[in-house]
Amino acid sequence: MDDKTTDLKKGTTTLGLTCKDGVVLATEHRATMGTLIAHKKTKKLFKISDNIGLTVAGLVGDAQILARYLTAEAELYQMKKGREMPLRSAATMMSNILNGRRYYPYWVQLLVAGVDGDGHHVYSLDAAGGSIPDDYVTTGSGSPYVYGVLEDHFKDGMTTSEGADLAIRALHAAMKRDAASGNGMSVAIISKKGFSELTDEDVEKRMGKMKLT
Repeated sequence: MDDKTTDLKKGTTTLGLTCKDGVVLATEHRATMGTLIAHKKTKKLFKISDNIGLTVAGLVGDAQILARYLTAEAELYQMKKGREMPLRSAATMMSNILNGRRYYPYWVQLLVAGVDGDGHHVYSLDAAGGSIPDDYVTTGSGSPYVYGVLEDHFKDGMTTSEGADLAIRALHAAMKRDAASGNGMSVAIISKKGFSELTDEDVEKRMGKMKLT
């Protein structure tokens, strides 16, 4: 599929939330062009480094190039400093890139999340370069449904396993009502142990235990 067609894909649901032992990031897989489901296996969750993850909503072409930028910068930071890039540095760098394209913006909304020496963090970044940390945040066309679940069920002190269950529950609610969201989930846990992504079988097992159909 050519770049112009890829760039027209939009519509998504992503979320990130902080837990007592790390963070959870989650997205669904559908990409749309208007009323057409253009792709059913779109990658919207990226491992940037062992301590940082990224989710993307908006134009796929813009999102992919920004994921590559951040991955390269995180690797350079590791090489130069001998330690992992802090979350605040990653969010600030992405904010500056987005702000520098104010007149020809990247049409995206990003979540940068992970762990560092200062704790566990989720940053929401808008197309103008705004960067806001929060305990939990969601982006994309399905975000109103996700917020409905998170506002009701999120609590301080959750484990990442509990957070993963909550993320799955929230995405399931969005996929039930938002036509631009669907076709499965990607769920990642980032902790001091590193970056790990749940398998499809693990997601299905968790959905079964919560009786989500």
